[in-house]
Amino acid sequence: MSKLEDFLGPLSKGVWEVSVDKTEVTEPLGADWEMSALNVPTPGTICSYRKGQYHVHETRDQWKVHLDRYDPKKHPILHLVDDAPLLLMIGDTFVTLFSTLNPKDNKDIEENLKDQKQSWHFQVIAGIFMILLGIFIFDDPIAAFSGAFNIGLPWIMVGFGILVIADGIWNLLKRKPENVETGINQVKRGEIPWGIVIVAVGIFVMDIDLMTWVRILTIILMIWMFASAIFLLIRVGRGRKAVPEGFVSRLVIGVISLAFVICTIYIPYSLVYFMMLTVSAIVFVLGLVLLVNGLRLRHFMKVIKLKATE
Repeated sequence: MSKLEDFLGPLSKGVWEVSVDKTEVTEPLGADWEMSALNVPTPGTICSYRKGQYHVHETRDQWKVHLDRYDPKKHPILHLVDDAPLLLMIGDTFVTLFSTLNPKDNKDIEENLKDQKQSWHFQVIAGIFMILLGIFIFDDPIAAFSGAFNIGLPWIMVGFGILVIADGIWNLLKRKPENVETGINQVKRGEIPWGIVIVAVGIFVMDIDLMTWVRILTIILMIWMFASAIFLLIRVGRGRKAVPEGFVSRLVIGVISLAFVICTIYIPYSLVYFMMLTVSAIVFVLGLVLLVNGLRLRHFMKVIKLKATE
């Protein structure tokens, strides 16, 4: 019997990533491996799990494991700064999206056809919508930014807060009569107060004007990119062994991140404008991926029907 951990020795010796065939791992991941919802996009990844600094991407045939410098549960800020700099996340997002446009064979299409999780109709319609949305954001980034932060974000917060409150009330109503008092005490400390706070914050941020949002986002992006640049360039200065994930790529990311920060000092709010253009490009490419994959799935379904009638 072999566990995934049995193959991770090289990671402690400077190897950036270990790829293990699923056939070699005979035991399932233990309970200490937790599913990770937020990750730097990676082509071919089905699911992602974390265990301390260990981060594993599950693909169709392999477990791909690397060692983060910081555990995101213990050091979330340092993890974002060093393990997941903003430009790396943007670059890998585009790589992942474009990789889905060119499947290696028809196996992926066959699996989608069998699963029937999304029909080609939905993918085509969603793809066209995303393409148009990407064009709209590119055409007027400021209007899109205003809509997202002055309208979208506050109402999302209010809606989420209401759901949290409703969930707390529902949990209370489900309790048996003899447990109602205990339930009330738990609800007072749990869902309902947090829901009220979230709704209140959502209502409060409705009054924040556009320029204040721009300043807030600019400051956050500048701090994130400047910190990433310093961390990455310091490690690059120590030599290739200090940057096992890629010496050249981290050097480029560090230099460009620093250049963006300097540019923002001389051209205020340019980072926000750049981010909105980036969002428009990601939305457009995502729409293109959905459209192409939907049309490809439609073509494949027609081929299957033709073969069935022969």
